[in-house]
Amino acid sequence: MQATLKPTLIEKELIQSLSFKTKTRVTQHPDLQEQIKNATRLGNAYHSKVSIYFEDDEGVKRVDTTIWADGSKYICLKGGVWLPIDRILEIKY
Repeated sequence: MQATLKPTLIEKELIQSLSFKTKTRVTQHPDLQEQIKNATRLGNAYHSKVSIYFEDDEGVKRVDTTIWADGSKYICLKGGVWLPIDRILEIKY
């Protein structure tokens, strides 16, 4: 993630109201797929929260939550909230 970006911290419940309509190409961490797999394991085994940095149509956001599942295009957060993988910048444990 670029050091100049200052993400807005949001609650996971607000993700459903965000817009992901524009076809923005974000710069993802080179190990993002591994970060997703590790964060999913932490969520399922230990119910551990992670910080997810992502970009919606308005800018960069951060959410601190648990990842329950991952697929080819989306991750599922605690509470059944879905986030598109192509908008995720980085995940920090």
